[in-house]
Amino acid sequence: MMRYGRGRTVLVGAVLVFSVSACGHMMGKMKEDVLKAKAEMASEAKVTIEQAIKAASEKVQGTVIEAELEKKQGNIVWEVEVVTTDGTVMEAIVDSATGAVTSIEKKKPEMEKCC
Repeated sequence: MMRYGRGRTVLVGAVLVFSVSACGHMMGKMKEDVLKAKAEMASEAKVTIEQAIKAASEKVQGTVIEAELEKKQGNIVWEVEVVTTDGTVMEAIVDSATGAVTSIEKKKPEMEKCC
């Protein structure tokens, strides 16, 4: 009975190692795809990150904490997050083609992203 238990443990351990290894490979591929997509968006954007931050800062007073390119409704935009003096996090959407701030809204809490 003891040998049967060890065999099962080895088998479960082997399955877990394979699963973690396969998952790690898939996560690496997904991250690579995300980086490639971001590089493509950056090459299409006419507005630099510095210009987007400047445009957002002119509309929302505070400290910029994050800026990133995103695709929304088929358009490439800069999402610029600003913490106001009262601690509210605001998100300014800046058109990556024109540099115009197209919307400003209070940032909603998100679930933490895995991996």
